[in-house]
Amino acid sequence: MTISFWRLGWRTLGRDLRSGELSLLIVAVTLAVAALTAVGFFADRLKGGLQRDARQLLGGDAVISSDNMPPAVFAEKARALGLDVVNTLGFPTMGRAADASGGATKLVALKAVEPGYPLRGTLRVTDQPGLPDGPTRSIPAAGEVWVDAPLLEALAIKVGDPLLLGDASFRITKIIVNEPDRGAGFMNFAPRVMLNSADMPATGLIQPASRLTYRMAVAGEDKRVTAFVDWALLEAKKPEVRGVRVESLQGGRPEMGKTLDRAEKFLNLVALLAALLSAVAVALAARGFAANHLDDCAMLRVLGLSQRTIASSYAFEFTLIGLLASALGVGFGYAVHYVFVALLAGLVDASLPAASLWPVGFGMGMGLTLLLAFGLPPVLQLAQVPPLRVIRRDLGNLRPASLAVLALGVIGFATLLLAASSDLTLGLIAVGGFAGATLVFAALSWLAVKALRLSVNESTAPRWLVLATRQISARPAYTVVQVSALAVGLLALVLLVLLRTDLISSWRQATPADAPNRFVINVMPEQGDAFASALRAAGVNQFDWFPMIRGRLIAINGKTVTPDDYADDRAKRLVDREFNLSHSAQQPQQNDLVAGRWISEEQGAISVEEGIAKTLNVTLGDTLVFDVGGMQTESKITSLRKVDWGSMRANFFVMYPVSQMPNVPSTYMSAFKAPETPGFDNALVRSFPNITNVNMTATIGQIQRVLDQVIRAVEFLFAFTLAAGLVVLFAAVTATREERAREFAIMRAVGAKSSLLRQVQRAELMGVGLLAGFLASIVATAVGWALAKYVFEFAWSVSLWVPLFGALSGAVLALAAGWWGLRDVLRRPVVETLRRASQ
Repeated sequence: MTISFWRLGWRTLGRDLRSGELSLLIVAVTLAVAALTAVGFFADRLKGGLQRDARQLLGGDAVISSDNMPPAVFAEKARALGLDVVNTLGFPTMGRAADASGGATKLVALKAVEPGYPLRGTLRVTDQPGLPDGPTRSIPAAGEVWVDAPLLEALAIKVGDPLLLGDASFRITKIIVNEPDRGAGFMNFAPRVMLNSADMPATGLIQPASRLTYRMAVAGEDKRVTAFVDWALLEAKKPEVRGVRVESLQGGRPEMGKTLDRAEKFLNLVALLAALLSAVAVALAARGFAANHLDDCAMLRVLGLSQRTIASSYAFEFTLIGLLASALGVGFGYAVHYVFVALLAGLVDASLPAASLWPVGFGMGMGLTLLLAFGLPPVLQLAQVPPLRVIRRDLGNLRPASLAVLALGVIGFATLLLAASSDLTLGLIAVGGFAGATLVFAALSWLAVKALRLSVNESTAPRWLVLATRQISARPAYTVVQVSALAVGLLALVLLVLLRTDLISSWRQATPADAPNRFVINVMPEQGDAFASALRAAGVNQFDWFPMIRGRLIAINGKTVTPDDYADDRAKRLVDREFNLSHSAQQPQQNDLVAGRWISEEQGAISVEEGIAKTLNVTLGDTLVFDVGGMQTESKITSLRKVDWGSMRANFFVMYPVSQMPNVPSTYMSAFKAPETPGFDNALVRSFPNITNVNMTATIGQIQRVLDQVIRAVEFLFAFTLAAGLVVLFAAVTATREERAREFAIMRAVGAKSSLLRQVQRAELMGVGLLAGFLASIVATAVGWALAKYVFEFAWSVSLWVPLFGALSGAVLALAAGWWGLRDVLRRPVVETLRRASQ
């Protein structure tokens, strides 16, 4: 028999497509590629948009950002290099309408700019809301402010009306339509108010504890900008230069992508799980495909076809199937990524640039790797089927795949998954967790099969249980594969359910019913009595009242500390910025001591929150030196506290256990639940124009809406993983369909009733499902804890009922998959089954 491998491959491809034997493989590969490329297209377009708008997002070619006025040497160096320099100052504060306009108040994002702003991008304004806007190169004149349109509606004022900021009044003259360096495309939780830098002193808003952000933008020739950035990075590392951050086109604005970065991690996790499940489904489906073609290949060997031609034809067929399924997945993923853009509207700019070809190439490579690594090894064994199998059916059965071939494929697939994860820790936990889980499932299921055989007493147990036990123990290898595959599928589903219910719920943790919904800062010490009297007069009798001190950590145990002393990013940020410190003779009610003692009025002592102590690697007995307004204070850690951040109370990382610190500059803050009295906030700000009154109810509501968008996107992609999990369940249950059919046919031939065999089948499926679900739940809890701790940084708590519900869910899903995939086994005539077995 002479025929080329590609002609044979085309013929077998057409026949297998018509018979439906390749359907499961195509579905599995398509799902994996679609999930990965959907996230890939979305991330690629998002990164392209950020790169496109980098200069606008920065407001210059590079930016020096700090919480204090940047040292003059930075501006001097920039000008010496011939660069343009513009400074801005931003912070949250309260804006209010004049009494004649109702006196309403609103938290605003105040920004002071100077001539030349912005250096990059275009500021667009309009004279009235709804009118056409246009670009401008000017800034607000003295005594004027430009505002976002929503502020007018919130305060019930219009263009031309006064806006009160602190001790000064300004006239609204323009509406801001687009502010280039604000972070185009991302949510902002307070309307912008822009004023001239020369007007800032008149407001009296800058206080010792104000949360200020200074930004010095530079622009010029690329070579000069690069030289400045290189110099600034070295300068910022000097011990005497604290809190200075260098933002360039390469680094971007890190805070802008924080929400989307976490969302992308969720999406990547879901896509990774879909791909891992698809790999299991492909392996199971390919083995079933190979088992069904053993007799065909034996006949081809009898007719004289060489092993090389048979192997090449199947490799050709699977390559074509891989290309087809991958192309379908890429197309489907491209369509799905538009759903992400729609679901995250407001978080991302809908006018993102077109995607590059990288996700296409990655998707095609992933699909081919998936199919060839997990699907081809068992199929290639068909070329080794001996011709003698046509008369001896016991010859030429499939063997375990070559460890070398399988290892090579697994390593390649795992490498691609790690690349797709975009987060090494996430990829290692997901891929490594599943690899380890597979080995654990195989070992425990083998032990369970042995234990089951020993625990069932055939003389007293029901007949259906005895037969089901024999069915399971008669083919332990098949049972181990089936339980392991089911457990892997259920592991992904249980893990995602736990992430959805625990991690996201923790992310969106509801505040207590009596939690404060107002935070007031910048209350001057001389205003304390009057402020407390105003709250009591309004019916607020319980409120937090703490001093706020701005201090920078400069030494630990006598050694100067810098961000470079830490590898952890959070520790770097903490050392690089100023802390909000406080003091109180009494231990805060919502803080529990976990170590040490809180001694009232103990001098030279300090109490540290346990989380930040761990981050900074400090403990009881260590000494900390803070620079507070130029004065250094050295204190010994005498207690560690556990802070309930979900209480929405006034909490601090670091506190001194004393009632007075007279030599340090401070303001006061208060947290309380505001009364529902109309006009309460407006009256408070009118009485104390320098304070910042933050209405947390509105802010939390806005954050929750953003999280709702992210969650909807994650849940949408979850459908891919759910589908992949169901494919795995179906493939695992139906992998032994023909063996079951022959065994049941023999039983029926010797007199077993269909009702008994139906009980046997249900018992077997339920037993396998219960075991797989229980094992999957245990491992999902461990993997979920690792993801919560090391990737998403959430508090992780799992109910003890999870293994029980996982086991029950596994039994139900296994029964459902068995009913669908094995429904014709008991209906098939005995003669037909036995005739197939003898052919």
